[in-house]
Amino acid sequence: MPLTDLTLDDCLAHRPDVPAPADFDDFWSRTLSTGAIGTPHLRPVSNGLTLIDTYDVTVPGFDGQPVRGWLRIPATATSPLGCVVEFLGYGRGRGLPHENLLYPAAGYAHFLMDTRGQGWSAASGDTEDTAPGPSGAVPGFLTRGIEHPDDHYYRRLFTDAVRWTEAARALPMVDPDRIVITGFSQGGGITLAVAGLVPGLAGAMPDVPFLCHIRRGAEIAPEPPYTEIAHYLALHRDRVDRVFTTLSYFDGVHFAARAAAPALFSIALMDPICPPSTCFTAYHHYAGEKSVEVYPFNGHEGGGTTHQQVQLAFVRDRIG
Repeated sequence: MPLTDLTLDDCLAHRPDVPAPADFDDFWSRTLSTGAIGTPHLRPVSNGLTLIDTYDVTVPGFDGQPVRGWLRIPATATSPLGCVVEFLGYGRGRGLPHENLLYPAAGYAHFLMDTRGQGWSAASGDTEDTAPGPSGAVPGFLTRGIEHPDDHYYRRLFTDAVRWTEAARALPMVDPDRIVITGFSQGGGITLAVAGLVPGLAGAMPDVPFLCHIRRGAEIAPEPPYTEIAHYLALHRDRVDRVFTTLSYFDGVHFAARAAAPALFSIALMDPICPPSTCFTAYHHYAGEKSVEVYPFNGHEGGGTTHQQVQLAFVRDRIG
């Protein structure tokens, strides 16, 4: 797979000004002020494993709507644990109780959020999106509610993620001061949103993050999901400004500029889905302590299991 975007030197120098909407902070303050933090409901489930326990979890998300997920913890845990909160990539759902065992196997609580309305790719989901939006959206999620930020899909999903992270602090088996958030691709974009909206996190690990410098992604990415925006605007030629105004409320660059938790990014230079220049834009704007692992000859798979080793070291440094 060849380079389809900038070289590493060019990415390091690529620091575009990406203005946030004037009412960005007010928009998110208003969004998160509706609905209270709910109590997570936990139900133990059989996972066929001896060393790890799994709980089916439901948390009130956007507008109090139920968001499903899993809590996995080492079966021998007797005191509150450091916790890794994870958000999923585009199309993925929470999957099955015995999957995703890296962090509980390392001795941490693992609090995995399902993604509303998704779950058709690689792993099934169990959380409904009750507001699919008006007709005319391109299949996928980027143009759902594209006419106004109040109606956009990612307003609901990012609110779910904030509520999910806040709920982690209420779990009796989790130390509320030892929480690291992470996610791959779409999950990386969600990670940046939560890092910018939830104070007091011990760390954040956005992995080849999606939803960063969204307009550039729509202009240069040769593969979906950014192409959903291009397809929409190829038909609705008169809506360019309106579309990118709506999407600016969900751009990881603006959340990164408001984030304080120490962060570990990963970026792949041959990524046709999340072009590296878009990821580097979020990295350059990130306000907290930060580092980045660059994978020069990888596509959207990024660093894979090699990067997992780096992530485990980061988590160990941050939450023990």
